Amino acid sequence: MADIQELTSIDQATPEELTEIIAELEKYRERLVNDTLSMAQRAKVMKAQALAHLEPNLAQIDAQLQALRQRQAALTTGN
Repeated sequence: MADIQELTSIDQATPEELTEIIAELEKYRERLVNDTLSMAQRAKVMKAQALAHLEPNLAQIDAQLQALRQRQAALTTGN
């Protein structure tokens, strides 16, 4: 998903930049869910089936969000 340069820049990001990155990733996650459910409804696919198909991607996004939040917390506490 991210290349080496992106990972390096995240490692060097300030707490403010991390806040921005987290907000953008949360918006992306929400948009992904909403768009998927909208398409599923138009295709007459059950909501549970659509979300089950999407779950691996959501798990990956959630893991990235957790890592970013941990990095942000470490920076703000000075560790």
